[in-house]
Amino acid sequence: MEKEMRVFFPGGKRVDAEYKGFLINTDQPVYAGGDGSAPAPFDLFLISIATCAGIYALSFCQNRGIPTEKAHLVMKTEKNPETKMVERVSLEIHLPPEFPEKYKQAVIRAVEGCSVKAHIFSPPAFDIEAKIG
Repeated sequence: MEKEMRVFFPGGKRVDAEYKGFLINTDQPVYAGGDGSAPAPFDLFLISIATCAGIYALSFCQNRGIPTEKAHLVMKTEKNPETKMVERVSLEIHLPPEFPEKYKQAVIRAVEGCSVKAHIFSPPAFDIEAKIG
């Protein structure tokens, strides 16, 4: 089933998307000519990786009745200085003190199931066309 997203250009360097009833605002940082009023599109890409990993960690804990108030996830990225491309993504799952040691590797495996990560390893085909009028 095809899913459609509409993208609009409301002014300046802003590019906004309407998807599933949500309006997602983006803007370029000031150094790139934008106002910095919203995350840049690439920021949303990185955010999608971290939050996807986060939902897998959260669900793992919730399914086992493990409290998550003291849990969080930290994502760090490393860029190649020549290509400026992200070449490493590191995820740290910070677990609460009462987290059972026996589940440590299992929560890592759960987070590795992130569907955003899976799409990076098996990317979709892109078809791009221009329509006038």
